[in-house]
Amino acid sequence: EVQLQASGGGLVQPGGSLKLSCEAPGTTFSSWAFSTWDVIWYRQAPGKEREWVARISGGGSPSYSISVEGRFTISRDNPKKTGYLQMNSLEPEDTGVYYCKVAGSWGQGTQVTVSS
Repeated sequence: EVQLQASGGGLVQPGGSLKLSCEAPGTTFSSWAFSTWDVIWYRQAPGKEREWVARISGGGSPSYSISVEGRFTISRDNPKKTGYLQMNSLEPEDTGVYYCKVAGSWGQGTQVTVSS
């Protein structure tokens, strides 16, 4: 099982930005192994189902849900075994707990609140 640490959430006003990180610390697996896995972000708003937000393949190809395309950018740093989600032009509808998933394992989630 891959241990993941998600961070970077917080409270931001509409139109603001946040950058989330998903780190896979430790030496259980190599950065090369990490580089072969997809990094996937999900979010769960209060009272709603968890939904897929973005994915970056092991080869670095990104894909996004329609609701965030053009505002969010997913990236990765394989030597650091870390994935990122840059979120711009945030809207109140983006509020929720954001989770990352790598190699079938989930991070603990980080809260994002968009409110004035």
